[in-house]
Amino acid sequence: MPQIAQISATYASQIFWLLITFGLLYFVVGRGMVPRIQATVDAREARITSDLAAAEAARAEADRVEAAWRAEMDAARAAAMAETNAAKARAAHAFEAQVKAADADLAERLGHHDLAIANAKAEAMANLQSVAAEAARDLVAKLSGVQLDQDAAADAVRKVSAHG
Repeated sequence: MPQIAQISATYASQIFWLLITFGLLYFVVGRGMVPRIQATVDAREARITSDLAAAEAARAEADRVEAAWRAEMDAARAAAMAETNAAKARAAHAFEAQVKAADADLAERLGHHDLAIANAKAEAMANLQSVAAEAARDLVAKLSGVQLDQDAAADAVRKVSAHG
């Protein structure tokens, strides 16, 4: 069978070229390209690791800066609140002083007005007693015909006013 002999000769040739191709691929790809690719992957991995470390450090720094900012803002709020409370206290004290001054002024005016009213009342009472004394003198003169002097009529009106 000549066909079988031809197959085995082709078969051996194919195996030879298959081994040459695989060997060439092994040395070119496996020994030449794979180490370069592996080096690139390792470099990227190292860069990613360093970038992650830098990002973590930046995040920690940002957290520290934010904490410092918050502390500063809290201190500023506390200072503003203290200043506001102090201003309220000063305003309340000033208002209280104004109220006391106004009360004193009103008390003084009220005292003057009370004195004026008391004087007017005393004058009115004096005028009333003199009018009452005159009216009593005229009545006594009309009813009994006796003429009283002004002092006696005023004295009688004073006694009646005092006893009710």
